[in-house]
Amino acid sequence: MSDTKIHIFDTTLRDGEQVPGCKLNTEQKVEIARELEKLGVDVIEAGFPISSPGDFRSVQAISQAVSDPVITGLSRSVEKDIKTAAEALTYAKRPRIHTGIGTSDSHIKYKFRATREQVLERGVAAVKYAKSFVEDVEFYAEDAGRTDNEYLAQVIEAVIKAGATVVNIPDTTGYCLPEEYGAKIRYLMENVKGIHNAIISAHCHNDLGLATANSIAAVQNGARQVECTVNGIGERAGNTSLEEVVMIIRQHSYLQQYHTGINSKMLYPTSMLVRERMGMAVQPNKAIVGANAFAHSSGIHQDGVIKKRETYEIIDPLDVGVDKSKIVLTARSGRAAVAYRAKNLGYDLTKNELDVVYHDFLTVADMKKEVEDDDLTYIITSKVRTSVAAK
Repeated sequence: MSDTKIHIFDTTLRDGEQVPGCKLNTEQKVEIARELEKLGVDVIEAGFPISSPGDFRSVQAISQAVSDPVITGLSRSVEKDIKTAAEALTYAKRPRIHTGIGTSDSHIKYKFRATREQVLERGVAAVKYAKSFVEDVEFYAEDAGRTDNEYLAQVIEAVIKAGATVVNIPDTTGYCLPEEYGAKIRYLMENVKGIHNAIISAHCHNDLGLATANSIAAVQNGARQVECTVNGIGERAGNTSLEEVVMIIRQHSYLQQYHTGINSKMLYPTSMLVRERMGMAVQPNKAIVGANAFAHSSGIHQDGVIKKRETYEIIDPLDVGVDKSKIVLTARSGRAAVAYRAKNLGYDLTKNELDVVYHDFLTVADMKKEVEDDDLTYIITSKVRTSVAAK
């Protein structure tokens, strides 16, 4: 296994679907799973089989419909959960059971009313039981972000010894700072006997807007799997955004030694499919896939982009499946942007013609949020001689 490959674990259909109002039926889940397979994700978390008959059927259907990615089903550290997950994964070509338990003092004391020793024993028992069904077992230490590092290391070492092939270190509440979360991963790398027998996985939530930063910090400190969702959807403020992690790894010089198997040109089409099926709009200023991610309305920026795209864009829109950058005409646009859009419409304006058009353009722009192509065409044909058209 390449130590530079970062495995992309997609949980859009499990953690992502936990967003209120985003419930999908089995057919929709299978459709998205097939799209994720084309995208090139390494693991699809298809659902939580014990949670409902519908979720069980969806995990089963995805297992039958998808061949390349690992298909995993979530479970608690409860035998019935684990057995049900195994049954749902019967048809999976590459099945994985994802089981675990909360390890923070808060979870141990208030959620389980147990001791650290009891929780460790339950985690080990869950892994051993899951291992009786499948070879590939992922263990999650829920609320690892707030778990004491020394105790967390004890748990992780014990579950790896019990057979866990992947160990998931969730920042469940999105509380960690990148330096803190990265140090936690590094501590495990340096203090867990047998850590190289398993893949460390980062699962970060976005409560403080740090999910992507924390996931990248984890990669830099030894994690080789990132758990994420398309468009960053998920519980509360969401999960790590798949498209952000993929493009940071692809674009950043500090991370050039790493790679993913993602076909980045599928990022925008996949984003569109997920938002349409889930009915979950994406904020316009969302990185990579938002409507304004490659849009420019400031005259200074527009002039720079027209002269050389890389002046204000570190990503070629074509690389993520977006046709081209957008020059949005507003009252802040300059002559260069107006001339550029006019030329795209078939009008090659002289300097004097542009002066006339620009004067009227500003009048319209002050009345509207955005000057559309029809507005600009009207200005050109009504204020400049008709012969200017289609030179």
